[in-house]
Amino acid sequence: MDNRSCEALRLDNQLCFALYSTSLAMNKLYKPLLQALGLTYPQYLIMLVLWEENGITATELGKRLVQDLGALSPVIKRLEAQGLLTRQRSPDDERKIQLRLTDAGKDLRQRAGTIPGEVLCASGLDVEAALKLKAQLEEVRKTLQELI
Repeated sequence: MDNRSCEALRLDNQLCFALYSTSLAMNKLYKPLLQALGLTYPQYLIMLVLWEENGITATELGKRLVQDLGALSPVIKRLEAQGLLTRQRSPDDERKIQLRLTDAGKDLRQRAGTIPGEVLCASGLDVEAALKLKAQLEEVRKTLQELI
C-alpha cells in the first residue's frame, strides 16, 4: 500500500467521520435544551415542521424530514400521548393522516424559541458562516440522495 492509500484510510481524513462525530456533539448539545421542553431530538424536528405547517400529512412530514414513515410513527404517537399533537384522517382523503398541534403543542413553540440562538452561539459560528455551512451540507445530502 502506498502512502496516499494509507492517508486516505486515516480516520481523521474521513468526511463521514467528521459528519458523524459532529452530529454526535450536536445531539449532546441539544439534549439538555430539549429535556427542558420534554422533547427528544426527533420529536423536536417533528415539532419544528408542525410549527411551520400545522396540519401536514404524515407522508409529507416524512419527506420533509427525509425519514421513513415507519421510523416516524412511534415518535408521532409519543408526541400525541404527550398531548402535543393529534392525528386525524384527512376529510379529503381518508387514507391520509393529518398531524395537528394541540394548544400545548402551539404553546411549546415560544419556549423553544431560544434554542436556535443557543446552538448557534455554542457552535462558535456567526450567522453567515452557519448559513454557508448549512448550504454546503444540503448540497452534499442532495448529491448523495441522487446516488442512493
